[in-house]
Amino acid sequence: MNDRTNLLQIDDVRLWDTMMASARIGPGRDQGLRRLALDASDKEMRDLFVAWCRDTGAEVSVDRMGNIFARRAGRESGAAPVLVGSHLDTQYTGGRFDGILGVLAGLEILRTLDDHGIETRRPIEVVNWSNEEGARFNPPMLASAVFAGLRDIEWAWARTDNDGVTYGSALAAIGYVGDTAMGGRDIDAYFELHIEQGPILEAEAIAVGVVTHGYATRGMRLRITGETAHTGPTPMDQRRNALVGAAYLIAAVNDIGWKYHPEGGKSTASQIEIWPNAVGILPEFAQVSIDFRHPEVRGVECMLADVEAAIEASARRGNVDFEIVDRWRFGDERFDPVCVQLVRDAAEALGVRYMDMQSQAGHDAYNMTHVCPTALIFCPCEKGITHNEAENVEKEDAVPSVNVLLHAVLARADR
Repeated sequence: MNDRTNLLQIDDVRLWDTMMASARIGPGRDQGLRRLALDASDKEMRDLFVAWCRDTGAEVSVDRMGNIFARRAGRESGAAPVLVGSHLDTQYTGGRFDGILGVLAGLEILRTLDDHGIETRRPIEVVNWSNEEGARFNPPMLASAVFAGLRDIEWAWARTDNDGVTYGSALAAIGYVGDTAMGGRDIDAYFELHIEQGPILEAEAIAVGVVTHGYATRGMRLRITGETAHTGPTPMDQRRNALVGAAYLIAAVNDIGWKYHPEGGKSTASQIEIWPNAVGILPEFAQVSIDFRHPEVRGVECMLADVEAAIEASARRGNVDFEIVDRWRFGDERFDPVCVQLVRDAAEALGVRYMDMQSQAGHDAYNMTHVCPTALIFCPCEKGITHNEAENVEKEDAVPSVNVLLHAVLARADR
């Protein structure tokens, strides 16, 4: 790396202006965002992102899941590209930085290289992964999973939101069913920058988290079937109340989280649907989504055994039937040691304090480990608050991590 690239820094004002432009699209109730995957605000943000990328001269393509790629050519056009990105969609009550910082940091890398007339050996591509949050279409990290060959595209297109709208039809409605093939191409490496979504970096006054691996995570969606009956005359011993069966499981899942809490484990029941959900009638149907995670794979497998036992016990106690209709898992993956070391080297060269750490949340980077060497970088966020409109990152806290990302990506692209 020559002296010019050693001193390279992003334009922090331009990055922040870009972040704040994003923060005006899909406003939430207060200071955050409600930019659900494939809704009108997501389309508006996508259109703006594409325009920004094309302004740099990047070649923009969209694949069949709606993932957007902006390619900056390298000296060797046939060389496998280095990808950098994250996601632009948010939760129902989302913040302005979760995922968004990673995509727009990638855009800032392209702009910075253009500013300084730097040509890399390999192409660099900035990617916006669709439906990372899974807030509208479950499961999360859906489009990157299809890209990585972990999910089938027809299955993914058939996923429905709460109104019964399929992913495929919503994608077509916003005009982002691309013609680029899904995955199956040579990728040199993938780098993702994300806010920590936890309080550790802020508490330790450390600017960059170098993620070595994640919490092992398992998730399930369960269907509970009972029988409708009148709440008045139906005897207790004849009831098959799906809501009660769901409630037993929800309480048990919470207890399992507390059981493994001393080891860093946690479990959550985050969603429930009931039918007919009316006064005076026992619910016939319930659907519950749960997840549980642990710092170690062996720990999450013990939690899984406890959850499966709780499902059986809840079915017996509630006199209902349980069916697991969907499962997902992530976090067992380890990030590439060479790419991880590039992040450490960049931080040391820039004089930025860093620490190795685990990720406790899911990210598209997990899926990308299945197709190429991958690294994940964290920057601090205020009090660790996330998936909440109060989520906040100050510019001076974000910029060091973006500069580290820049130099790690540049080093890999010139390899």
